[in-house]
Amino acid sequence: MFDLSALDLARIQFGFTISFHIIFPAITIGLAAYLTVLEGLWLWKKDDAYLELYHFWSRIFAVNFAMGVVSGLVMAYQFGTNWSFYSQFAGSITGPLLAYEVLTAFFLEAGFLGVMLFGWNKVGRGLHFFATAMVALGTMISATWILASNSWMQTPQGHEVIDGVVVPVDWLAVIFNPSFPYRLAHMLTAAMLATALFVGASGAWHLLRGKRQPAVRRMFSMALWMVLFTAPLQIFIGDRHGLNTLEHQPAKIAAIEGHWENTPGEGVPLILFGLPDMQAETTRYKIEIPDLASLILTHSWDGHFPGLKAFPPEDRPNSLILFWCFRIMVGLGMLMLLLGVCGAWMRWRGRLYDSPLLARYALWMGPSGLIAILAGWYVTEIGRQPWVVYGLMRTADAVSRHSAATLSVSLAALVVMYVAIFGLGIAYVLKLVKRGPAALGEDVAAHGPSLNQRPARPLSAAGDEPPPSNRDAS
Repeated sequence: MFDLSALDLARIQFGFTISFHIIFPAITIGLAAYLTVLEGLWLWKKDDAYLELYHFWSRIFAVNFAMGVVSGLVMAYQFGTNWSFYSQFAGSITGPLLAYEVLTAFFLEAGFLGVMLFGWNKVGRGLHFFATAMVALGTMISATWILASNSWMQTPQGHEVIDGVVVPVDWLAVIFNPSFPYRLAHMLTAAMLATALFVGASGAWHLLRGKRQPAVRRMFSMALWMVLFTAPLQIFIGDRHGLNTLEHQPAKIAAIEGHWENTPGEGVPLILFGLPDMQAETTRYKIEIPDLASLILTHSWDGHFPGLKAFPPEDRPNSLILFWCFRIMVGLGMLMLLLGVCGAWMRWRGRLYDSPLLARYALWMGPSGLIAILAGWYVTEIGRQPWVVYGLMRTADAVSRHSAATLSVSLAALVVMYVAIFGLGIAYVLKLVKRGPAALGEDVAAHGPSLNQRPARPLSAAGDEPPPSNRDAS
């Protein structure tokens, strides 16, 4: 396929599948937390608008959760099919960490998910709220184990290499490796921010179409509050993560910044735009701001960090991809911060729901959180190259001995299936979003009063009827 090697195709296949997969857990983490907040506010304030929002977003959560589970299974199989030598080398680390994820997070989610989705009128309100909170906790625990495994591949420690195989000697050091706290905080915050932008875009869509019911206004307001607080928090976490990356993966930072040679004692300029050329070892057409890269990366005006020429050519990640993916992520982050500030300004002026310009801005920013997550993930994973376990095992040594033809067929099949299956799933989610939250009485009238029916399939949660409102319960 296009004269690509088996290694290239294996990398593309894993990158393609993870690009589909990562958006679903991100929204799952954010929506689970959002649903917990909504149910808690409903129990506290006795306001049915929160219950209408819970019912509306729980349908989308159910579909999204199912797609996340299915897309994740394919990735797990690839460790054995396409990366068998990696599994042989580091399976004693990644195997237990992924098993812990199943035993703690997945079982917790699976145990309470049914109560959360189908337990209305079957358990008490307190127990149902507890189930929702446990599902939210499970999504975060799942992210913790996954990121512990991936972070160990970025900054490995707590192990010994014996007879060509990694042997764990200190599990606390393995789990709490140097990059793990920063990457976990960065990913969880990104999930909350991406979900807030998704929810805000949904609210904006309905506001622009003249729907002003309390549920629509409430979700738009809550989303913009979340963006206002999480966007600057994410910028701060990203700064700390960058300092950690400079310490442990300086070649990645050099590639991100597009710098080839830096002189000690002199400030390093920030390259805003340019085209890094790996063959010519230069960045063409660059636009620079003097000393700003030193200030950002070392917190001093004349701080120094190595350029790409300080590393052997075979150890350099692809600067062109990292340079632009990083700038896409940061640029979107600045636009998110601006959205939060604009929302606060319009709220202060009393025009939060009456500004078409703000609503359109929020609508267009809807997918920006997921795009930023993908761009950031590409920076993280491509920036680790040519290592699969940084400094220990090269990616070329980890790939299975398949032919390019075999991997071409499997990649083509995955592309067709993913686009068809998850394309339909995403289209269905957008259809649910377009429908919008309905008043509880209207929803029951539309779907019937059969609140106690036992669901025949998990995805029937997407059409489950709401619980009785406080008015009904009284």
